[in-house]
Amino acid sequence: MSEKQLHGMNAANLAKKVLNHTPIFILDVRNENDFNDWKIEGEKVTILNAPYFDLLDGVDVILDQIPDDQEVVVVCAKEGSSIFVAEQLIEGGKSNVSYLIGGMKSWSEHLEPVKIADLNGGGTLYQFVRLGKGCLSYMVISNGEAAVIDAVRTTDVYENFAKENQAVIKHTMDTHLHADHISGGRQLAEKTGGSYWLPPKDATEVMFHYEKLEEGSSLVVGHTSINIQPIYSPGHTIGSTSLIIDHQYLLSGDILFVKSIGRPDLAGKAEDWVTDLRTTLYDRYKQLSDDLIVLPAHFGNVKELGDRGQVAARLGDLYKENPGLNIHGKSEFRRTVTENLPPQPNAYQEIRQTNMGRISPTMEEQREMEIGPNRCAVHDDKTN
Repeated sequence: MSEKQLHGMNAANLAKKVLNHTPIFILDVRNENDFNDWKIEGEKVTILNAPYFDLLDGVDVILDQIPDDQEVVVVCAKEGSSIFVAEQLIEGGKSNVSYLIGGMKSWSEHLEPVKIADLNGGGTLYQFVRLGKGCLSYMVISNGEAAVIDAVRTTDVYENFAKENQAVIKHTMDTHLHADHISGGRQLAEKTGGSYWLPPKDATEVMFHYEKLEEGSSLVVGHTSINIQPIYSPGHTIGSTSLIIDHQYLLSGDILFVKSIGRPDLAGKAEDWVTDLRTTLYDRYKQLSDDLIVLPAHFGNVKELGDRGQVAARLGDLYKENPGLNIHGKSEFRRTVTENLPPQPNAYQEIRQTNMGRISPTMEEQREMEIGPNRCAVHDDKTN
């Protein structure tokens, strides 16, 4: 077999196929536990798990399950095992076969920019969808300036995007101290000469300088009327702070998602923060306009993605449809957000320490720490 018969597909091309609802067959050769924990999903994605060690003697046992009329992508953790299996499939007579370059690690890191809207007075709001991790980050661009909210650690994506749009990043912000992924906000601000903003109540143990993201201040991006207004909204963390952009968009961080609400236990203080969470969701947010478009910091399932790959919902609709906003009674709410929660994110304690600047893992260690889904929500999104 010549090497030309096998080709790799990068995460960007696979993401476009998933978002464009292109039928594709995924053969995932990781072990069953890793597969069940976290996998590639999409409306037109068909997936089969066949562990690599079960295929060392040949792929004959699965050949009849591999389609001939559909594109097949073999996936493993880092890439090596998938190359071996893909080669075996080609030798077995399958033709339209490739492997995911960089494996699930590369899938976890890919960001897909999606335009949300043109803003009043000029400027544009973009959402960056991290399909493999469920993270959502944002960029506001106006008059040659940009602000980035809830950036992930792969900061070159934001730098390149701003440059392509003739903008300089002036501000980076985190809505809270993240526990599921390593923030790129501080690093991005250092690289671009911008200011890094963090809610002060989440920053009592950080080891670096930051600007205080707190209610009463208003950041202006560019020279237009695109105001970013912080709103204190604790519950997921004690410092969680939402942002209203252009009087139209509510960046809710990890307080409110499309299908669920934020969990209060990732700092070990669920009992302390449950009242804050309920007050934010059932009182503070209730005072906001129903017409605000909620843009969260995470999603749990590809079913939450819209027709262009965006994750967004009208606040008034969420009060009708989101189960986390329809829990009757304080005691029932307390039980819901403190009992029977999904597993906590992988290495979340180390991720929090990294985001505080208290430890400095290598890039490879950071990649390992982030493996797996985000798990920031109260409800297991698979059931929604």
